[in-house]
Amino acid sequence: MVLRRYWRLLAGCTVAALIIGLLLTPTVDTVDNGKWQCKVAITPVAGSGEAVRADQVLSYAGGSDVTTAAAKKLGVTDVAALAARRTVSAASTQMLSVTVTGPTQHNCADTAAAFAEAIINGYSQESAKSASESIKRLEAQAATQQEQVNKFQQQFSAAKPADQPKLQPQLTAALASLTKTLTAISDLQNVSQTDAIQQWGSIDAKEAGGNLLSSPNRGVRLTLAVVLGLALGVVAALMLSRMDTRLRSRNAVEEAFNLPVIGEIPQLSRRLRRLRDPLVVARPSDPGAEAFRSLRSTLLLTGPPSLAAQLADGNLNPAELVSRRLAQPAPVILVMSGRSGDGRTTTVANLAAALAETGREVLVLDCDFRHPHAHEQFGVSSGPGMAELLSGEQLPELDDLIRRTNVDGVHLITGGNTTAYPAALVLRAGEVLRRARRHADVVLIDSSPLLHANDAYDLVRHADAVLVTAMAGNVTPEQADRVSELLSRTGVPVAGVALLGTLGQSVRRKRDGMHGGAQPGSSQPGGPAQPTGPVPSQPHQPREEPRHRASPTWARRTQHAPPGAESAAGGHEGELR
Repeated sequence: MVLRRYWRLLAGCTVAALIIGLLLTPTVDTVDNGKWQCKVAITPVAGSGEAVRADQVLSYAGGSDVTTAAAKKLGVTDVAALAARRTVSAASTQMLSVTVTGPTQHNCADTAAAFAEAIINGYSQESAKSASESIKRLEAQAATQQEQVNKFQQQFSAAKPADQPKLQPQLTAALASLTKTLTAISDLQNVSQTDAIQQWGSIDAKEAGGNLLSSPNRGVRLTLAVVLGLALGVVAALMLSRMDTRLRSRNAVEEAFNLPVIGEIPQLSRRLRRLRDPLVVARPSDPGAEAFRSLRSTLLLTGPPSLAAQLADGNLNPAELVSRRLAQPAPVILVMSGRSGDGRTTTVANLAAALAETGREVLVLDCDFRHPHAHEQFGVSSGPGMAELLSGEQLPELDDLIRRTNVDGVHLITGGNTTAYPAALVLRAGEVLRRARRHADVVLIDSSPLLHANDAYDLVRHADAVLVTAMAGNVTPEQADRVSELLSRTGVPVAGVALLGTLGQSVRRKRDGMHGGAQPGSSQPGGPAQPTGPVPSQPHQPREEPRHRASPTWARRTQHAPPGAESAAGGHEGELR
């Protein structure tokens, strides 16, 4: 249910992830250069002594000269891509570690060997070059020192025996300096003739193991992007569902309004919502039309007795019909909602058509002066109506404003052209409704949203019963509680709530069926067969006493109703079925 409710969010996240995947994924499949990993260690040559410094080798190994030499060795032209595949780090003070990746074991090993060779040869050449320069400098220094030794030796030979001990320390120091220089030259010559560093051990190759995140295949990456986007959408939908407190289920609506849900209308497709006629007439076999008929049946069975008693008789002439309506005025049912978008006008149109199917003459009054749309439901053009009727100093004849609709048995007085302040129009509604009761068997009023305007609240006191409509997912518990509180102050009987836009069967109805309740079309032993139509909902009995309650009050008047009033609805419904 949650995923169905937020399917647009799921689709949006999936499409967004797919677009991002298309933008970030190459147009062709790439090579996975990270599948294999090879390591090679490099250490100084034994005897090189302090001639090799680890920081110098690390700096040289990370330079571009090594990568260029390795690329030349491998025959690779993309030097930058090759450089991205190798990593050089200091494993210890006397060892470097070169890590190389590749698509295959052979390619990885060859690349590691090429880098190791480039580092060893390159650094050895640099060391030999540096040693050669040092040898030249030391040879010049040794020549100077040799001249100084020769000079001291000549002075020592020419000196008298008594003076020779004085010259001996100078000669000894000169000979020591010359010997030290010649030793350094010899060491540098040995270094220049051999490699300064060497490879330690063999190349260590292992398979790194690819995964979906690093897969080079374009199809796999796009599939992964779609899955991730869908998962993100599911998480977002669940989070929004947890934060969304709007009423969607039957139990939640009954608890919030503290009223019974007497009708559940399934969610209608966009094509059905665009019909110019009520669904009961345009698609009589649609589940939504049957749901409106079930609402009508429940309203007749549990509503005020006058509603069930009113039924047109085709044998009566117009004068007798007028006389009967004077004696038994038509009941007025006010259809209202807490806020706009709750399917109020749709319910009025379909309920009127469903009542007309029972033979009743229905008069619909469009009292939504801010957004009158009832005429669109019946295929009637707009024109003078309730606004003109209520704003005039003298009330015109209702017959001049009552208009026939495309539904047999249903007449309409449109909202009209409102010029005055809408709240001021309903002040004369009492007289208008008194006269309207004589023109039909049932009067239905479509009003403004109760929480948006005061019109509906002023009309409540003129009605015999109130039917509240609520669209699933459109009302919060706070709004429902406010509607219930306002209705409880009026004292007008409230038939219940018509819940529109439901998805699937309610939990309560499932539970009632599991407990052995009589199902539609079944019969009990020893009793008559039940009707095949929807089973009407019974009045809701709250589990605990609420702070305020807007519940039906005609139950207290049932004992004063005319004889047979309670059975009239059942008998007429049986004839219709």
